[in-house]
Amino acid sequence: MAHKKSAGTTKNGRDSNPKYLGVKITEGDKAQAGSVIIRQRGTDVLPGKNVGIGKDHTLFALINGTIKFGTKRKVNFDNKTHIKKIVHVV
Repeated sequence: MAHKKSAGTTKNGRDSNPKYLGVKITEGDKAQAGSVIIRQRGTDVLPGKNVGIGKDHTLFALINGTIKFGTKRKVNFDNKTHIKKIVHVV
């Protein structure tokens, strides 16, 4: 029989798995229909022409083509203008 007391518990003894977010296909690269372009949390980059958006804000190609990034001026509800990033499949 062991006569050693058990070790105390710790509050930070867990870690989450990596989520692998970011740009998967860069500008000028070829994309097939359905391929993931960007994985993101929230709409940091908006979908443009021939780009769809998933329920977790993932951007994916709707047709075969070349990736093109750009910017777009967007007016918020408080009438302030913001410049947002946008991605197209051409």
